[in-house]
Amino acid sequence: MSRDAGHKLATGLRQMVENNPRVELILNGNGECASPDLPGTLPPLRVLRLRELLSRKIEPRKMILPPWLPTQGLAMVHAKRGTGKTYFALGVAYAVATGGSFLNWAAEKPRGVLYIDGEMPEATIQERLARFAATDNEHSDTDPPLHILTPDEVRGPMPNLASSEGQERIEPLLYGVKLIVIDHISALCNAGRENEAESWLSTQEWALQMRSRGFSILFVHHSGKGGQQRGTSRREDVLDSVISLRQPAGYMPDHGAHFEVHFEKNRGFYGGDANLGEHPKPASRRRLKSGQSRDLRDIDLAGWRVASLPDE
Repeated sequence: MSRDAGHKLATGLRQMVENNPRVELILNGNGECASPDLPGTLPPLRVLRLRELLSRKIEPRKMILPPWLPTQGLAMVHAKRGTGKTYFALGVAYAVATGGSFLNWAAEKPRGVLYIDGEMPEATIQERLARFAATDNEHSDTDPPLHILTPDEVRGPMPNLASSEGQERIEPLLYGVKLIVIDHISALCNAGRENEAESWLSTQEWALQMRSRGFSILFVHHSGKGGQQRGTSRREDVLDSVISLRQPAGYMPDHGAHFEVHFEKNRGFYGGDANLGEHPKPASRRRLKSGQSRDLRDIDLAGWRVASLPDE
């Protein structure tokens, strides 16, 4: 077919559809646009008519860890080195896997978690998780569905989740998993320079695909010099929540893991819903004084100083 003939055919089909709403774009009768089954072709696209979408019984998203981590949720926690972002992420993973709580966030029920660590020695991960297990009398005799992948268990490089090869490598690990924790972006999602938006696209596309399959993902990342997450701000576009951990004013290294929790993006909740409330303080940690921030609600919580969003 010549180029002119093809153009005329395409124009005629377009006009036919536009002039007659009853003509369906869906040509093969099952809601999908017909396309040749050729190697390397993308899967067909499915479109919904308004009435079909509105009449569907779609199960509402549930909360894995209320109020900021829903099912099919994408979130990020970032902090400067040494602030406690890995400890935070492990606490979230342990709470979700056991159906327990972390800070004042309580999981509704146990869910499978895959924790992928990109750089820490296995002994360090073991030590940190042992701290959570030691204070968890309720689940001391169980084996929670928390699966940990560390560099010490991998022959060769860790999976690069910015590549299709790396994404395929973790597929066998996802059975029974609902939450994937990626610690951290710089080590596990390498597709070029961090400050270039295009370098994030492959990871973002994968994350959206995983969300459509029912997974939630918590990305762990470094903070930049200005305090925001390091690199392109495009990472935040599709995320439900962005959490920043910051050391409080007057912090000293001998204080241990003390930080403030700030919600920089909070889709679907705000104000009082982000308030973490009170929590018993372990005897091994020092209680910090509250009232040092003028515009955030400050709470002493589990030995950490936690700041929530102000009411909007």
